Amino acid sequence: MTASSTMSTASASCWSCGAATSGAHFCAKCGKIQPLPKGTDYFAFFGLPQKLRIDSADLEKRFHSLSWKLHPDNFVRASENERELSLARSSELNDAYRALSTPLGRVEYLLAHNGMRKEGQKKQQAPPELLEEVFELNESLDELREAREAGGDAASTAKVREKLQDAEKTFTEKLEDVDAQLDSISAEWDAVIDADNNEATRRALMDRMNEILNRRSYIRNLVNKVAAELAA
Repeated sequence: MTASSTMSTASASCWSCGAATSGAHFCAKCGKIQPLPKGTDYFAFFGLPQKLRIDSADLEKRFHSLSWKLHPDNFVRASENERELSLARSSELNDAYRALSTPLGRVEYLLAHNGMRKEGQKKQQAPPELLEEVFELNESLDELREAREAGGDAASTAKVREKLQDAEKTFTEKLEDVDAQLDSISAEWDAVIDADNNEATRRALMDRMNEILNRRSYIRNLVNKVAAELAA
């Protein structure tokens, strides 16, 4: 993994005129659309370094500019190769924008691109510090289901619902804390990219990001579970 844009550093030649393109979207000499160098990441797609704190307005501006330039309507009279490149690039542009348009999405994409984010490989475990709260939450969920199935009185059901609402608020606050942690480590990551630190330093930061994302995913699922039961 490199700190700089893959597209700006890759060595490539134009398929049409043979001029050096450095992995740009278009050849500077003949203007023909170019295939992306293998391994190009979404950050590089927009001409950005692999930083996690991105100016949203700047990203949107780059997106609209590329969307106009790469749109298939501009290649109606071009060769079949150029039309295919335009279609593929326009589709990837939308994927890239969706992935990078939110802070969470950028972290998830960075880890996935580096082979460190593979959902569903193993069952998520409750973070040790949340075990007691998760146990109590599951008990309350069971109580509410049982009361609902047994047609329990309104007072007892209301009491359980109140406990669940408190738990929902608590875990929502924990989710906000985790998001604050992600923002903090994103700042660390960007500082490392600016300093061009070594691979081991970046890998250690990504390991920490992955742990935080796992914790966030677990808490988010709890919040969703409680919300679904309260809405049932």
